[in-house]
Amino acid sequence: MESRILQLIAALRASGVRVSLAESAEAFSAVDLMGIQDREQFRLSLRATLIKDAKDIPTFEKLFPLFFGSGQPPEMGGNPMDDLSPEEIQMLAEALKQFAENLRQRMERLINGEQLSRAELEALGQLVGLNQADNLNYQNWMTQRMMRAMAFPEVQKAMKELMEQLAQMGMNRERIEQIRNMIQQNVQGMQGQMEQFAGERIAENLSEKPRGENIDNLMNRPFEALSDSDKQLLQREVKKLAAALRTRIALRQKRAKSGQMDAKATIRASLKFNGVPMEIKFRNRIHKPKIVVICDVSTSMRFCSELMLSFLFALQGQVRKTHAFAFIDHLESISEDFSGSNADEAIQSVLWRMPSGHYNTDFGYALSNFNDDYMDTLNSGTTLIIVGDGRNNYNDPRLDIFSRMSRRSTRTIWLNPEPPVMWHGDSDMHKYAPLCSDVLKVGNLRELADAVDQLMVG
Repeated sequence: MESRILQLIAALRASGVRVSLAESAEAFSAVDLMGIQDREQFRLSLRATLIKDAKDIPTFEKLFPLFFGSGQPPEMGGNPMDDLSPEEIQMLAEALKQFAENLRQRMERLINGEQLSRAELEALGQLVGLNQADNLNYQNWMTQRMMRAMAFPEVQKAMKELMEQLAQMGMNRERIEQIRNMIQQNVQGMQGQMEQFAGERIAENLSEKPRGENIDNLMNRPFEALSDSDKQLLQREVKKLAAALRTRIALRQKRAKSGQMDAKATIRASLKFNGVPMEIKFRNRIHKPKIVVICDVSTSMRFCSELMLSFLFALQGQVRKTHAFAFIDHLESISEDFSGSNADEAIQSVLWRMPSGHYNTDFGYALSNFNDDYMDTLNSGTTLIIVGDGRNNYNDPRLDIFSRMSRRSTRTIWLNPEPPVMWHGDSDMHKYAPLCSDVLKVGNLRELADAVDQLMVG
């Protein structure tokens, strides 16, 4: 219990609440006096001793149950099988057979009302970057990512189809409604379980957060787990990284300025000397790539794309030509913004013209815009870069246009912050990926910097 109280105090401090050593000692004295058997008295004892400013009470009330529980685990709706007749159970089993094995297993789990194990929650948290999150404002966002990783959108769509199938098979309408309601309660219970786990993990991360944030830790932190202050630090860091990359890339290009020996050119050049001495000729190599980059600047991708544009702006001297585009629900050319000398002004101009908000992201329509107006920017010397999560809101992905763009380019590289296990639901990445030369995961600044270095090899 003492360790949990200490964690609570550390989390309060990390959240901006001032707690002195004297106040911490008072908290332990109050707990010794009042005891911990009565949960409400225990909570009030800690709040009275640790919180001196009314504005900090909401922070305490949010953190307390994350360290000491809410008293009740999330409730599941139960298992509808308990009330079904053998004939109805057989009917349900037959209806489930139409779904793919992986999807059917998830559906059966929800039907049975099974909670997630601690190991499963840990694995989900690791997958979505929860272990790096230390801001309670991201609790709901992390919960949504965990649900997406569990393919909840697809499962709920399949459940609707299952109910329709049961109706066609002749199951009683009231029974179908009973099953639907119970499954919905199970969905809410599992979501509550994820939300509770996400809050607990974020609170623990807060309690372990060092006073001075290490820039190396921030560089490894997933973009979606960054606070506004974290982002400001990384925006400054990306300039240092870009300068280091620029030096390394320039040196690499200088060392590799000659390609393979050109035998024919060498023989022709040596004829005027009767072969002695012989001047070795090399085939010219193109060292500076021509780049066409298309960035998703919707809310979920905005910071990743912003950093990518910062890198490209800083590395203009290492490329022959950059054609840059941004999209949310339509495509805009932003190449003209790169003609200036101030990277911050250029990028903020782009983001100002395409503000974040409640858009229906549509990469397919952006590809259609590109096809109509900018297809001639692609040729055999072009590296095509897409920065996005591939989430298309179930719109037409226009694979025909993307395939044509990929064929016209020397190589097509997709930078995506999401791992392949997250490519489902409204994501069309599993369709775009086979048309790319490579798909690189760029979930944090370190991965993005490594990807940019790799892209600039030419």
